[in-house]
Amino acid sequence: MNKSKDHPTIFQSAPVVDVSVSQSFSFDEGTVINDGQGSTGDNVVDNNVECAGQHFIVDFWGAKFLQDVHVLESALTDAAHVAGAVLLHIHLHKFASGGGITGVALLAESHISVHTWPEREYAAFDVFMCGGAKPERAVALLEEVFKPSRVNVHRIVRGEGE
Repeated sequence: MNKSKDHPTIFQSAPVVDVSVSQSFSFDEGTVINDGQGSTGDNVVDNNVECAGQHFIVDFWGAKFLQDVHVLESALTDAAHVAGAVLLHIHLHKFASGGGITGVALLAESHISVHTWPEREYAAFDVFMCGGAKPERAVALLEEVFKPSRVNVHRIVRGEGE
């Protein structure tokens, strides 16, 4: 077996993973999410603009708990819940030697992804949801949990118009 052919160098230098958390959830595909606050499941934001969904790019500086995989897992679970989204699966990796955590919460409505740099007290979240889910509620919950001293949020309306 030729190692260089079967295992390119790029894969030989991958970071060592300390902790891996992976958990799946089940749901009834007939489930309709109704948060009791007028969510209809339509893909409409602001002044009745039709779209595929809302995508929030979120930067936290001066954030806490960025090496705690259990806090992060709980925060992703709670963020999906408060947004009215259906959580399908969470997968997190904590890197060795004081490194950060990278991961994703897979939602029926799309995803929440995260990458942390604890040495910089920085976290990058990507929150994309369609349907009646309210991604801004997920962003607010994440801010409450990680207590950043500075926040930058960019909202993108995906699939707007034709």
